[in-house]
Amino acid sequence: MMSSSDDNVALSMIDGNIDQDDDMPLSQISSKSTDTTSVDSNSTEGQKSGSKRKASSPTGHKAKKVKRSKNTVKSESDEENTPLASTTAPPPKKTSKKKSESGTAKPRNGTKKSKGAKSTGSNKTDAVKKEDEVAKTEKDPSSTREDEEDEEKYKWWEAEDVDGEQKWESLEHNGVIFPPDYEPLPSHVKLYYDGKPVDLPLEAEEVAGFFGAMAETDHAKNPTFQKNFFEDFCKVLKDAGGCNVNIIDFHRMDFSKMHAHFEMLRDQKKLLSKDEKKAIKAEKDKFEEPYKTCLLNGHKEQVGNFRIEPPGLFRGRGAHPKTGKLKRRVMPEDVTLNLSEGCKIPEPPQGHKWAEVRHDNTVSWLAMWKENIADSFKYVRFAANSSIKGLSDFKKFETSRKLRYHIDEIRKDYTKMLKDPLMQNRQMATACYLIDIFALRAGGEKGDDEADTVGCCSLRYEHITLKPPNKVIFDFLGKDSIRFYQEVEVEKQVFKNLRIFKKPPKQPGDDLFDRISPPLLNKQFQNYMKGLTAKVFRTYNASKTMQDQLDLIPNEGTVAEKVVKFNAANRTVAILCNHQRTVSKTHGSSVQKIHDKLKELEWHKIRTKKMILQLEPNLKTKDPDYFEELDDLSKEDTEHIHRALIERAREAARKRFQRENDKLKIEDKPLLTEKDLEEKMEKVNELEKEYAEELKTGKPQIKKSVTVEKLKSQVDTLTNRILNTTFQLKDKEDNSEVSLGTSKMNYIDPRLTVMFSKKFNVPIEKLFTKTLRDKFNWAIESADENWKF
Repeated sequence: MMSSSDDNVALSMIDGNIDQDDDMPLSQISSKSTDTTSVDSNSTEGQKSGSKRKASSPTGHKAKKVKRSKNTVKSESDEENTPLASTTAPPPKKTSKKKSESGTAKPRNGTKKSKGAKSTGSNKTDAVKKEDEVAKTEKDPSSTREDEEDEEKYKWWEAEDVDGEQKWESLEHNGVIFPPDYEPLPSHVKLYYDGKPVDLPLEAEEVAGFFGAMAETDHAKNPTFQKNFFEDFCKVLKDAGGCNVNIIDFHRMDFSKMHAHFEMLRDQKKLLSKDEKKAIKAEKDKFEEPYKTCLLNGHKEQVGNFRIEPPGLFRGRGAHPKTGKLKRRVMPEDVTLNLSEGCKIPEPPQGHKWAEVRHDNTVSWLAMWKENIADSFKYVRFAANSSIKGLSDFKKFETSRKLRYHIDEIRKDYTKMLKDPLMQNRQMATACYLIDIFALRAGGEKGDDEADTVGCCSLRYEHITLKPPNKVIFDFLGKDSIRFYQEVEVEKQVFKNLRIFKKPPKQPGDDLFDRISPPLLNKQFQNYMKGLTAKVFRTYNASKTMQDQLDLIPNEGTVAEKVVKFNAANRTVAILCNHQRTVSKTHGSSVQKIHDKLKELEWHKIRTKKMILQLEPNLKTKDPDYFEELDDLSKEDTEHIHRALIERAREAARKRFQRENDKLKIEDKPLLTEKDLEEKMEKVNELEKEYAEELKTGKPQIKKSVTVEKLKSQVDTLTNRILNTTFQLKDKEDNSEVSLGTSKMNYIDPRLTVMFSKKFNVPIEKLFTKTLRDKFNWAIESADENWKF
């Protein structure tokens, strides 16, 4: 007989069909990415909160009221600059009691100092803080510990002042982690050339190993990748003194032995037990622990990319001309550290020294070095959830919010300038239109050794096709070599201008906007508003679009329904910003798993209803609609589901047996025998016989203690799970080619997501991953259900 607990087991087996990521809302599934070469946002003034707030200071005390003074952050109307074309009165202040209408209180980074001043580690804020702590402790001595805990959760967004050139007052850290030294290959693992083994010097063997490890990938089959690798390999080989074979042709090189060796190492790693993997991870975490955090102005902060990138072969995105080139090993002599003067300087690896040690508090990086591929600097910066990064995000979104006060004037001006007799002004106005309406990036000059990616100002003759009367087809490679292809309708004057910009003698290869550049465009924008650049338009339009989309969503339905609608709004923004992604190789199988799960849930629901009819047959006559899907699954579908459930049950029993033995082995106790495994399998065999009988008779077995009420409750639960899984499937299919994470992380003001969460009663975990919750903690704690962009 199958009990209700057996039903739960069957349900858990159904759930086991889906990978962990597949069981999560798509909004929670995101890949992590770090741009090590990114720079901080331009320093801009945020908004001063004009409403009363119950805020806490970094130590948990009630924030003191800020008096208006010269150093107090100005309101938006105080900051207005005269627009380029005309002088307009500043927008009137809005007097609203809602916190959402007046913005967010401005954070503070600390008391300002002169550039290069030596940090003393104390200031007036610390003194006030200590006085408050003493007063609070006198009232409640137990509060001291709470204050210490709060100190670890420094709420920078509740401080008073965030602007200024100085980034920090004190900074201490433990340096960076270098990749391990190269370990030579076993003597029998060789590169072969014309069938002969090659004795390579270690420097060249390491480079050959880089290619050998990825010999079967698509990258390694790319002719450009092969050419660049071979050139760098030959140079390293020559510098190392050569070898016993004259290597002159890449195609005569045989990496099969090397590749087989690295595949064997991968397989060995996969075969490690769970406990062995845990032990390795624990040892790695212990080693890395000192590098994960630093002390910024006395507060513990997370460090972002504290590991120096290991050497390898550059892959790049899209058709990058440097793909396959050797990324050289970074040595301590290449690395410059930045930290407070007078604090302990981290020790470099033995036998080495740092390139330089700086004490520059006007920058927010901890270490830097120059990489050889793009000949650019890479930086160790603070983590995404640090106050420095949070402050940068805060300023960026506050700057984009202020564009709402200027956007009408800007649009009026560039619309008028579309007919300007001066060609440069026409190009400027047309570019402004494209950046504003279609969220194009500004673009910039590219070197011959960089991927051919373009933006608005660097569009060429061949990147647009004109279809009268007013349609334009854009087709070019944008950032990260993502193809931008859109057919859009434009204003008639814009269409006319584009046709003029393409007139002979211009031809393919010529710049469309040959009279302007991104710096010139941004200089124009600065006349309207401090800190306004082409990028701010993307942030503004993305957030404004998200606000408009969220305003259309009715506050009704289940959490799963609301998440789907939120993701649809997010998708609208991602499409606007051209945030595409290629369909993953596992997408098809992942979708199929969800389809299989839906069928199994349907089977379980039908089975439960059949049990109800066995207890009360007359219910089918009384409520025929309730039992209408009893014949929806064919006998073949049911048999397939039975086989899948039984196979998963057997696999679960084997894994449980292995886990128990691993545990007994560690505790040095006698291990379970095959007989114990057979006993576990016997229960599965009984379930298999029960399913076979059920398939034959069409009647599931029922335990006597089961009631109609309990079974109907199970049906309700299954109905909800089917609905949620259906939404999950829709999300996965709709977003297969759109990257929701990029716009959510970089372009949509996070306070909009927080507002939606609070207003629609959707757990923030359904909308933000753990990484984004940490990154946007300031938004989660500062925005309410009435917040507006």
